[in-house]
Amino acid sequence: MHVAGALNTDFQPTRESLPPPNVSYQQSVLGLAPNKSHKNPFPFILRAAAVYPDKLAIAHPDVKHPAFYTYAVWTQRIQNMAYALIQAGIRPGDRVAVITPNWYSLHFVAPGNYETPSVDAHFGVLAARAIVTPVNTRLTLHEVSYILEHSGSRLILVDRDFTHLIENTNIPTIVCHDTGRVGDPYESFLSAGRVFSAEKGWAGLDVEPDENAGAVLCYTSGTTGRPKGVLTTLRGSYLAAIGNVVEGQISRESTYLWILPMFHAAGWTYPWANVFACATQITMRSVDYPLIWKHFLNSGVTHYCGAPTVQIGIVNDPAARPLPRNISAVIAGAAPTAHLISQLEQKGIKSVHLICSSIITSETYGPFTRCYDQPHWKTLTLEQRAKLMARQGQSFATAQDVRVVYPPQDENDEELRDVPKDGRTVGEVLMRGNIVMKEYFRDPEATRKAFQGGHFHSGDLAVWHPDGVIQVVDRSKDLIISGGENASSLAIELELSSHPHVLEVSVVARSHPKWGERPMAFVLLRPEHAPKWKDNHDGFATELIRHARTLLPGFACPEWVQIVDELPKTSTGKILKTNLRKVVAKL
Repeated sequence: MHVAGALNTDFQPTRESLPPPNVSYQQSVLGLAPNKSHKNPFPFILRAAAVYPDKLAIAHPDVKHPAFYTYAVWTQRIQNMAYALIQAGIRPGDRVAVITPNWYSLHFVAPGNYETPSVDAHFGVLAARAIVTPVNTRLTLHEVSYILEHSGSRLILVDRDFTHLIENTNIPTIVCHDTGRVGDPYESFLSAGRVFSAEKGWAGLDVEPDENAGAVLCYTSGTTGRPKGVLTTLRGSYLAAIGNVVEGQISRESTYLWILPMFHAAGWTYPWANVFACATQITMRSVDYPLIWKHFLNSGVTHYCGAPTVQIGIVNDPAARPLPRNISAVIAGAAPTAHLISQLEQKGIKSVHLICSSIITSETYGPFTRCYDQPHWKTLTLEQRAKLMARQGQSFATAQDVRVVYPPQDENDEELRDVPKDGRTVGEVLMRGNIVMKEYFRDPEATRKAFQGGHFHSGDLAVWHPDGVIQVVDRSKDLIISGGENASSLAIELELSSHPHVLEVSVVARSHPKWGERPMAFVLLRPEHAPKWKDNHDGFATELIRHARTLLPGFACPEWVQIVDELPKTSTGKILKTNLRKVVAKL
């Protein structure tokens, strides 16, 4: 079945999910001047339902109980959720925690749904004037407890598979069994909201008057300490979502496949972006590469997002093959290699490369720069073009300044000095403007440090090329200082990944008696080449170091190479170099 083109006639939404005859999508605008409306992504769904009521909005096909919702039905469910939240005592500014996989029910009712929060949550929570708090489903019970306590969440929406993460909480909880059918506790919650509404409809829900009010409270991964709560606003979410539509060229003809976890920086605002464009969205409960290729080949998929590590899994899956039509892949979360971009293009997957490296993902609503391809690139080879596309680019459509500056002299130094655009001088990436977070929740000191000099400090180190394009060379904490020379672990990884037997690689500093530090490479081999080196790891190390010496200066070549069965990663697919450093410290 062409999922994006037809509804599953076997599925019938609950009676309370059906909109009334002659439904009105108008809300009260009392107090607003005729020439002004507040920037808020929530009304995107009202517009989509008014323009394309019968268009497929959400498809959730790969589960025991598939569900398919048109924009009209989905919008009614969102209204039901808003009233249900209000009936449950949720007031403006309250936080609603969402702990679910990427599926239809919860990810769109609240803002900030991406792999863990639910679809319904991205809109329903905002409609109730509350703040969505998406929680990473891969965290421990202790970590989840900290987030629930720190955020002050007043209600939890949780999938049946993750109730073990909240077993010690007294916070009111609604469990979803992912059925869409009568008898599901989540469906009962929505139905009760419809009854509570007394059919007042959208006119009975107050509009949030402050566009700078909080929309989403996302928590960082906390790899260097306790996670920080990143509070973003309605205005920023609105502008970031529209920016994603423009940069990703999403339209009503598009079909977006949810691979990116929605808990990760509110899915980079794509829950709202797709609705603004009136696109169709397909949700999956987990990253399943054969299933992804099934949808690529049969479901009319046109767009998806994913970190480089996910893209590696996609292009190397046995089901991978050249596609009959192009798909746009938004790559962020870390810097992709030119080799990876080349592999994707060979499959018919066009890279829309946006930077979203670790610390800045949540703080900038996801993407904040894009590498814009140039007309003359068409004359270049695929390898040459891929190397240019692997750079991080220039400021996003709805962003403002993105700069590369010299590090401050000290903590009180507020003067920002740009590095020359020579492609060699390394500085820190800073940004400011519409799509920078409001603050770190309940942490004014961390907020002050992050905004030193009137810009957000990303912690990424980069060079600035003569054409105005920035290129990240490393995180400040990942730089390797060898014999007084600064070696970029990212640059080393980019070159090592060009070896045909390397699937994935991570490089960290290891203590050296003469040079202070030297690079050590941890390598995951391609499955088809792993048997060759099974009993000859030293031989592979010699081979890879020889390869590196043809591409890198001596101080940047790895001194040690270790083959591994897997690389430690965060829940969002970023390699945990902190774990690798612990391994190195014991050597």
